[in-house]
Amino acid sequence: MARVRYFAAAEEFAGRAEEHRVEPDVATLRRALTAEYPALGRILTRCAVLVGGRRVGDDTVLAIDATVDVLPPFAGG
Repeated sequence: MARVRYFAAAEEFAGRAEEHRVEPDVATLRRALTAEYPALGRILTRCAVLVGGRRVGDDTVLAIDATVDVLPPFAGG
């Protein structure tokens, strides 16, 4: 199962810092997270999704041992 880590507002809206998920790709993961965590779904389209530390698109397949980071937009200086 892929390890999904949530940061900042994504963590707050998911109600957890991380979890393990079984979705086969990023697009399916986004849909599942939106359905499971509606508050997270409101910002998920603006979140960067990184797999193995690299920003990826929705067509990216998630390996069973993948680490997925969900990073909301950050502001500051």
